[in-house]
Amino acid sequence: MNLLADVSAPQFRCDRRRTLFDADIRSRLSLAPELPAFTVEGLTVSYADRPVLKDVTVDIAAGHITALIGPSGCGKTTFLSCLNRMIDLVTCSAVSGRVLMQGADLYSGAVVPLMLRRHVGMVFQKPNPFPLSIRKNLEMPLRELGLHRRAELDDRIERVLTDVGLWKEVKDQLNKSALALSGGQQQRLCIARALALSPSAVLLDEPCSALDPLSSGAVEDLIVQLRGRYTVVVVTHNLAQARRIADEVGLFWVQDGCGFLIEFGTSRQVFTAPQHRLTCEYICGMRG
Repeated sequence: MNLLADVSAPQFRCDRRRTLFDADIRSRLSLAPELPAFTVEGLTVSYADRPVLKDVTVDIAAGHITALIGPSGCGKTTFLSCLNRMIDLVTCSAVSGRVLMQGADLYSGAVVPLMLRRHVGMVFQKPNPFPLSIRKNLEMPLRELGLHRRAELDDRIERVLTDVGLWKEVKDQLNKSALALSGGQQQRLCIARALALSPSAVLLDEPCSALDPLSSGAVEDLIVQLRGRYTVVVVTHNLAQARRIADEVGLFWVQDGCGFLIEFGTSRQVFTAPQHRLTCEYICGMRG
């Protein structure tokens, strides 16, 4: 059965989609909490037959903050997009290897990508709030999931805005356009929008790169507060930021246009006792 075709039916969207993903992942989360959040085995990605990421194997711990660092073009964002199958939206992309979430194969025919992205939210480099009110930015994905009761919606909105430190700033302006917020506030709103769906993991693609230092600090503090409650994977070019916030760090490198993972370890180990010469040169500012 072609699950991706069938997911367009409203009745399927309400019932079958939850069965296909939630029953599998949620049962594994409760039965095997010691499993890594993601297990990646031999991940290779090509665009139009040109390899851009080669043979990545790594475990990402549940509830931890994992930072991905490395020079531009080394495959960090491509790797990130494989964790919730946003890579599917890239024309002429081909993925081989395995990506498991709590032991479940995310590229099997039983997983519906739209439902997967509810459990593995993604926030992009540039804040991208909808051109709607703050309230509607958060209501829209919740209504898509079938939440319509005003009390439930209001409770969820207040909770996620509190989680990202925005509630006190915007509680009297929920009907104001989200585009009127500052850049840092917009980025925190986008994170709140991802958290509103109660994901298991949150992927952040350079979330502070377009922000001023004060706004970056607010987003960084927020990421730290997510530790233990969510699995967070963040791409960053800011080595000091990675050192401050991450439990584990992975360094990607690029050679002949193809990215690969050259070192992965605890933040302390990578920054104080790197095992690879390129890691040492990169964090010391000699390369990259």
